[in-house]
Amino acid sequence: MAENSLPQIKKKRKIRVNLATLILIPMSLVALLPFIWMILGSFKTGAEIRQIPPTFFPQTFTLDNYRKVLTDPQLPLGLFYRNSAIIAVANVIQVLFTSSLLGYIFAKFEFKFKKVIFWFILATMMIPSQLTMIPGYLILAKLGLINNLLGLIVPAAVDAFGIFLFRQFAQSVPNELLDAARVDGAGEFKIYFKIVLPQLGPALATLGMLTFMFNWNAYLWPLIVLTEQKVRTLPIILTWFSSRMVSNDHYTMAASVLVILPVLIVYLFVQKWIVEGITLSGLKG
Repeated sequence: MAENSLPQIKKKRKIRVNLATLILIPMSLVALLPFIWMILGSFKTGAEIRQIPPTFFPQTFTLDNYRKVLTDPQLPLGLFYRNSAIIAVANVIQVLFTSSLLGYIFAKFEFKFKKVIFWFILATMMIPSQLTMIPGYLILAKLGLINNLLGLIVPAAVDAFGIFLFRQFAQSVPNELLDAARVDGAGEFKIYFKIVLPQLGPALATLGMLTFMFNWNAYLWPLIVLTEQKVRTLPIILTWFSSRMVSNDHYTMAASVLVILPVLIVYLFVQKWIVEGITLSGLKG
């Protein structure tokens, strides 16, 4: 009876997978449609962009939009790429370090008020960022970090979600492995770097990508902190450029593609670990 039911179970599972695929593919296409439209629009002429009815694929393929964006003297993309890259990369490095270290500590060490401190950290995730903008701005002003890239790096050193994520992953590291390293004379930082970190690869990739995307795409807080043009980031400059090109959407689309290109490249390199990290995060108790 069990042997007869096994093919039926496999058949039902296959039907569910096929049904889910049929539902998810159209939904994915709908979600990707604006992005595909933006890429195709970046290769169209201004006349074709405004054409009614609109065309989906470019009738006249052109790179003039990218030439215009890359050579515009009022839009030095290299400078703004540098600013965004410094902020995003610095925050990824420090957030991965602090989150993995604190997550490991909360997972494997016992100390007074451990649960209280951990729940307090989690409670900070419930506070809307808009409520902390004025106090944060005043603190940065006192420290002299307004119009300074450090104003977007120093306050982002600790991430509550990252600590929670790494705590969940670090709990799966065998205590026997850590004890064996201590018996061999390894210090706690050596254990952290040599044993714990290598086993947190999926979590590192997931949080690293999320942190990179958040900082690369951030708009409101950088707009408040960075008021001088020379220190501003790509999303702010893209909005400014878009306001100048109200009737030239083809230029705006080309600039938008250039802005999001680094995020896509980073994602292509780490997507395997991101999928694994998201999958495993649902299995951690």
